[in-house]
This record gives sequence, C-alpha cells and structure tokens, in this order.
Amino acid sequence: MPANPEPSFDDDLLARCEEVLQYKFRDRDILRNCLTHASIATHRLASNERLEFLGDAILGGVVCEMLYLQFPDYPEGEMTRIKSIVVSRNSCAKVSTQLGFQDFLLLGRGLSIHDTVPTSVMAAVLESIIAGVYLDGGWEPAHALVGRFMAPEIALASESHHGRNFKSLLQQHTQKLMGATPIYSLLDEQGPDHSKSFKVAAVIESQNYAAAWGATKKEAEQRAARNALHELEGKDIPHAAE
Repeated sequence: MPANPEPSFDDDLLARCEEVLQYKFRDRDILRNCLTHASIATHRLASNERLEFLGDAILGGVVCEMLYLQFPDYPEGEMTRIKSIVVSRNSCAKVSTQLGFQDFLLLGRGLSIHDTVPTSVMAAVLESIIAGVYLDGGWEPAHALVGRFMAPEIALASESHHGRNFKSLLQQHTQKLMGATPIYSLLDEQGPDHSKSFKVAAVIESQNYAAAWGATKKEAEQRAARNALHELEGKDIPHAAE
C-alpha cells in the first residue's frame, strides 16, 4: 500500500485498480477520491467519506433488488436477515480485501505503517468505489459491479440459513401454543423427472399457510414451514440445528 504522505497516485496504480474493477474511469479524479482516506486528505471533503455515504445506499439498494428477484418465496424478514449479513462491515471488508483494494489505498502515516488495514477502512473503500463508478458511469455499471462483488456473499448468507430445521421449529411452536401438529400438502410439481420442482404448503388445523417451491419435497417443506413460522410469529426465526 502507498506510504507516501502526499495524496498522489501514479497512473499505473490507478490502471491496476481499474483492471480489478473491470471498469475504466472517464474521470480518474473520482477514482483518486475513492482511494483517498481521511487520514491523509488535505481536508475531509477531499477524502472518500462522502462517497462512502452514497455507496452504502447504492449497495443496499442493489442487494435488496438481488434478494427480491433471487428468492421469490422469501418473506420480508428473511430477506432483511440476509441483507444485513451481506452489507455488513465484515462482509464488505472481506470482499474489499479479496479484491486487493488495500494495495491501492492512500493512507496517512499512522495507518500505512501497519501490515493490515482496519476493517472499517476496507469496508469504506468498497462503498466509495461503488459510488465512484455510479458517479462516473451511471447506474448500470454500478449495478453490475455490486452484482459481481456481492453475489458470492449472498450465496453464503442464504446457505447459512439452511442449518435451521424449520419443520421442527414449527411443530414445537404449534404444539405448544395451538395443540396441533402441522402437515404438508403437495400443491404442484413441475419440470422433467430429472429436474422437478415442488410446491408445498404447511397446513395447521385446516388452514393453509403461504406455499413455497423447492428442488426437493424436503426443501419445499422446510421453506413452507419457514413461511408459516413468519406468519404465526411475525418476527425473525431463531437458529436451530438440522
């Protein structure tokens, strides 16, 4: 990472950053601003802090859209849970570090003497770059950038939820509060034998809850149980072992 106390970049460094981004800036002053930390800027408005503010909003909006389109059967609470993981400081810092942004940052002497860059700084530069691409090229390249960077994080965050046995949780909930045991109704199945999808609804005391699709009946039942839990509890569902 640059240790020069003066806020300056060479063209080779900026070009390497653009290669990582797969985006070429029309106005490289924007990219310079994205990479300039407040610890070395001549004044705070010359740092990436304002860009960070804008990038945070763009990141959140694009991730929400991705979740909405990718998980059509997920209720609002589940999408909110995944989004909070994906846009968290730790996730953003991890992505930023994997991309090597620490090699492009311009930091003050107090930060540049360390072997590692603080998590908060790494997260901030990712958000700043998202904003910089938006200001330089508009919505489409910024949207594409977020999609490319955050799709793996969405996959990881959504997979982490599969460790909860929603059917068991639903049964515990209904037996305790309603004295009833859920059953699962297969409503539809589509696709060829080697790639079927199943639509299942949880049924409790003759009432059908929001149905869900799955690649297997077991997966569809788990998702249907999750939907029923959200309807019954009206809040996020705790973790439980499979």
